[in-house]
Amino acid sequence: MGIAVSDWQLARTVSQHGGLGVVSGTGIDTVLLRRLQDGDPGGHLRRVLATFPQASLVQACLQRFFRSGGRAPGEPYARLPLPSATRFRDAWTMTLLGAYAEVALARGGHAHPVGLNLLTKLQLHTLPALYGAMLAGVDTVIMGAGIPRDIPGVLDALAAGQPATLRLDVRGGEALPLTFDPADFGLPRVPLARPNFYPVVSSHVLAGVLARKASGAVQGFIVEGPTAGGHNAPPRGPLTLDIQGQPVYGERDAADLSAIRALGLPFWLAGGFGAAGGLQAALAAGATGIQVGTLFAFAQESGLRADLKAAVLAHAASEPLEVLTDLHASPTGFPFKVVALPGTLAQPGVYAARTRVCDLGYLREAYHTEQGGVGWRCPAEPVAAYVAKGGALENTQGRKCLCNALLADAGYAQVGRGAVEEAALLTSGDDLGRLRDWAPGYGAADVLRVLGG
Repeated sequence: MGIAVSDWQLARTVSQHGGLGVVSGTGIDTVLLRRLQDGDPGGHLRRVLATFPQASLVQACLQRFFRSGGRAPGEPYARLPLPSATRFRDAWTMTLLGAYAEVALARGGHAHPVGLNLLTKLQLHTLPALYGAMLAGVDTVIMGAGIPRDIPGVLDALAAGQPATLRLDVRGGEALPLTFDPADFGLPRVPLARPNFYPVVSSHVLAGVLARKASGAVQGFIVEGPTAGGHNAPPRGPLTLDIQGQPVYGERDAADLSAIRALGLPFWLAGGFGAAGGLQAALAAGATGIQVGTLFAFAQESGLRADLKAAVLAHAASEPLEVLTDLHASPTGFPFKVVALPGTLAQPGVYAARTRVCDLGYLREAYHTEQGGVGWRCPAEPVAAYVAKGGALENTQGRKCLCNALLADAGYAQVGRGAVEEAALLTSGDDLGRLRDWAPGYGAADVLRVLGG
C-alpha cells in the first residue's frame, strides 16, 4: 500500500467494520512533516499529538514545522536531514511522533484492533516507528520486504519498558547496533502491551525459520504470492523472463500451505484473494483469513490521490491498465509491481525527464567504505554519485525513486527546480482489472461486505 495510502482514515474504517485496519508506517516521519507544512487540515494531528506523553517533543515539532494555512503555491516542502548510523535524532523523533499519531487516529472512535505495516529494509526507522505505535496501542505489526528475524525480540524489549537494539546491515562490513531507549526522548520506561507480530513470507521454509529461530515468538504469518502488489519475492531457481521482461513464476514459487499449517500458527493469504469467494477459498485452504490491498487502495477512504483513483477507475471501466512486475524499478533489487498509468514514472518519457535526486533516502543501503567507515548509497540516486561510492553502473539502470514517487501518490509530492512536482508511480496487485466491477466512490465497508459475503 506504499506510503500513506493505507492511512489512518482507511484503517479506522476497516477496523470499525470488523477487519484489521493496518496503517503504513513507511516514511511516516516525512508524512507527518508534510502534513504539518500543509497546515494540518482538520487539526487531526495537533489534536492527537496533544495526548503524546512527552509534550516538549510535540511543542518543538510544531514550532519547527507547522505552517498555519499551509505552504505557498509552488513552495517546496522543508525536509529533514538524511539520517545516518550516527546522526538520526531528527528522523527518529519525527518517526516516533508520526507512528504514534497515525495509530492513535486510526484507533479513534472505536475499540477494535489496528495494525502497523513496516518494510524490513527500512532499518534506520524501525525502532522509533514500533515504539510510537506501541505507545498508541497498536495491536499487530506486519513486516515484509526482508527477513525480520530480530523484530520479535525488539517487541519483547519495548513491551517490557526496556531499550531495544536492532542490527543495521552494512554491505561489506559487520552489522552495526542501533539502540532505541525511551529515556533518550524524555519518555518513562514503562511496560506496554506487546503487539502480535506477523511477518510476510512467500515460502514455508522462511515461515519455519522465523517460527523456530526468530529472536522471540511470532504469532502468525502473512503468506504472500507473486500476484500481490508492491514488492514481490524473486522467483526461485534460474531467472526466466517473459516477452515483456517480467520474471516468470512457477510451481516452486507457490507456498506449501500444508507445511505452513503444520507450524501450528494462524496465517492469512495475500495476493489474488480480493474478490467474492476469495475468503472462502482461503479458509478452505486452512488460512485464518486474507489480506487485501488493491481494492482498499482505490476505496474512497484511502490516502491515494483522488485524481489517480479516478484515472485508474476510469480505465478499469473501459480498458484495464496493465500491471507489470518490474525487475529494475525498486532500488531494493526486489521485483516491484508497477501500474502502466499515463503521466507516471511507469512511462519511459516521464522517467527519462526526471532529474535524479536522493533527498529522502529510505531505500539507501549502508556500505563499508575503504576508510573503514559507513557510507550510504542508492541505485536510484544520481548515477555518478552512486558509482563514485563503489556501486555498479548496471545497478542504476531503470531504478526509480520510490521514496518520492510513493509520497506523490498520496498527495505529498516534493516540488523541484522550476516548480516541477515529483511524478507518481502506482503499484497494484495483478487483479487490478477487477476494479471494473466497482463504481467510483465505493467505500471500504463495501469491500468488506463483498469479500465477507
